[in-house]
Amino acid sequence: MPDTASPVPISTVDSPSVVLELIYQLKVKDVMTSAVITAAKTDTLRHIQAVMRENYITGIPITGENKLLGLVSIDDIVTALDKGYIDVPAEEKMTRNLIVLEDDMPLSFAISYLNKYSYGRYPVVNKNKELVGILTSKDVIGTLLVEMNREVLRLEKMNQKNDNTGVYSEMEFATARYDFELAGRASTEIKKALKKHNLDSQIVRRVAIASYELEINQVVHSEGGTISCSIQPDRVIITAADTGPGIEDVNRALQEGWSTANEWIRSLGFGAGMGLANTKRVSDEFTISSRPGEGTTVRSVVYLISPKEESGVSPL
Repeated sequence: MPDTASPVPISTVDSPSVVLELIYQLKVKDVMTSAVITAAKTDTLRHIQAVMRENYITGIPITGENKLLGLVSIDDIVTALDKGYIDVPAEEKMTRNLIVLEDDMPLSFAISYLNKYSYGRYPVVNKNKELVGILTSKDVIGTLLVEMNREVLRLEKMNQKNDNTGVYSEMEFATARYDFELAGRASTEIKKALKKHNLDSQIVRRVAIASYELEINQVVHSEGGTISCSIQPDRVIITAADTGPGIEDVNRALQEGWSTANEWIRSLGFGAGMGLANTKRVSDEFTISSRPGEGTTVRSVVYLISPKEESGVSPL
């Protein structure tokens, strides 16, 4: 898959809060192009060249029984013309070792892929490994622009600040091991609840990141557990508690990039070793307790009012 494209000019860490909220909320299936033009492995490269030209595209997945077999890019066609084998079937020259996305992956992982590998397109498969779409940087940017415009309109309609600091809210969500289909549901609902209380957008962003990272950690690494959220007058508390297997070395687990995820998890775009580190970074208070075989509990607190403001001391 040598055909390349420019990286997506979006950071999954320090982009504006409205962008970060969207890329953590949206999934690949919300962004991808579902109407995919494909070719068979017996189709010649000349035929595929004509299909590309007619549809103004620069890459075509090769499929059989709806399974992804490979991909032919415009670079493959150029090479075939240059070396004189344009009439051979696609199966002889297609790229077989593909990097693919799954439709239930968070958009944040897709953006990481686009920026890391800089390929022009990524085939998207479902949990049955069937081809269901194609994702390009153009798809990502176009969708984000539409969603940001909707968010701006929503904020304009709201245009009011709720100063009621006496509102309490409690929520709890269950997670299950490897349940990527529902991964992100808890953090999405928590974010919606925070927005209903008209909390500062930076507060919402930080809590959304903490809840999402802890939720994904449970799905990837634990046997399942709960994500709870307590919205209090002066703080938001996220508590993630699972039933095992626990963490042998908590200090190492807090290091950026350290992960025990297996190759299958990594192939899905998870297990980068940033979950606990990112959660700690956005928290005003962070605690973790874990024992091998007994599970892990993580508590993340984000203040609504800083301690200095509360004591009447103006921050410098």
